Amino acid sequence: MTLALHGGEPVRTTRWPLWPQPAPEAAQQLAEVLHSGRWSISGPYRGADTKERTFARMFAQYNEVAHCVPTASGTAGLMISLEACGVGAGDEVIVPGISWVATASTVLAVNAVPVFVDVDPDTLCMDPAAAEAAITPATKAIVVVHLYSALADMDALRDLARRHDLTLIEDAAQAHGAVYRGAKAGTMGRAGAFSMHHTKVLTCGEGGAAVTADPELARRMAELRADGRHQPDLPPPLHEMELVTTGTLMGSNRALSEFHAAVLIAQLGRLDRQNEQRAIQASVLEKALADLGFATQRTSDGTEQRTYFGFVIRLPEEFDGVDSAAAGAALSAELGLPVKPIYPAIPASPLYRPGSRRRFDLGAEHRRRIDRARHRLPVSERAATRHLTFHHGALLGERSDVDDIVAALVKLRDHRAELV
Repeated sequence: MTLALHGGEPVRTTRWPLWPQPAPEAAQQLAEVLHSGRWSISGPYRGADTKERTFARMFAQYNEVAHCVPTASGTAGLMISLEACGVGAGDEVIVPGISWVATASTVLAVNAVPVFVDVDPDTLCMDPAAAEAAITPATKAIVVVHLYSALADMDALRDLARRHDLTLIEDAAQAHGAVYRGAKAGTMGRAGAFSMHHTKVLTCGEGGAAVTADPELARRMAELRADGRHQPDLPPPLHEMELVTTGTLMGSNRALSEFHAAVLIAQLGRLDRQNEQRAIQASVLEKALADLGFATQRTSDGTEQRTYFGFVIRLPEEFDGVDSAAAGAALSAELGLPVKPIYPAIPASPLYRPGSRRRFDLGAEHRRRIDRARHRLPVSERAATRHLTFHHGALLGERSDVDDIVAALVKLRDHRAELV
């Protein structure tokens, strides 16, 4: 039997579940916006709450938190969280070595300095001991990321932030609905940011949100994402512009459109059922892979409910010498499913290049502080050579899908020498 990558028959030729999967209510929600005369929060009041405000209320209630500020993207949600919390010029912000690049680029975008720390080798989330070792007098905040299907060690990180009087912000872009000791992901720090990008478990194509329990922080976040304006407590007269100009804070336009909010209203009702289905499939797959000697990503103690944005597989030691990209390409050929290495360590990522933009050239000392060559992250760097991941959409099908993934990994293991 030959690997499909080398001309053999693939394990699977049937299609995988399509993602995104529109909720039946989405079309009606979109039609209501289309004919409402209100396509943006920066528009005239038409006698009813905007879809954006309706979604904000629903998402806050879903997360059992007081306030939600929708945004145009997860990146925007993280940026307004940082700025509203007072992070700015020259501040150091501790971030994990492995994440999507926006976790670090947003820190740069508020003129602060990302300080990368290594990750736990089993969860791939921030190592609290490494974070503590990186604290300096310039440290202002910690941005913790719940990555792929794992929640970070929030007990240790909250204690660390408390002891050193640091702001803790959660990047929960991949963790909608996950639960840690009774609290939803994104609600355990001072602020939490979510992405509703096309790939996420809750999506409207492009979108995001920031959540907080602090009403004053929520007001600042709202103004930061709407050019310094916010929605009033009481509605204005019909056909008057709804947003209130306060002049207290200069912001930017990072608002979510009414069309995106309409889709999110519909999709939110499906989130828990889809998360449950993914978790069931993932549990079966994890057990089958363990029997074959393949480890999967662990989550921190205290996790009560996982969200599977990506399913992560660690290649066994017998795969040493096999490039993870080559192993991923071989699995992709067997399954007709993109299987990729996990994110590279951010300083090594081709997407993280502060020197490519003049806006970050704030002088020789700042260039030195943000030089990505300063960072050595051995655990993060090795993890990128040992782990593979595939998208959560593949966990929304049948039990036979799990069997196909297992069969492909058995075939890969048996023919691994061909990839060296």
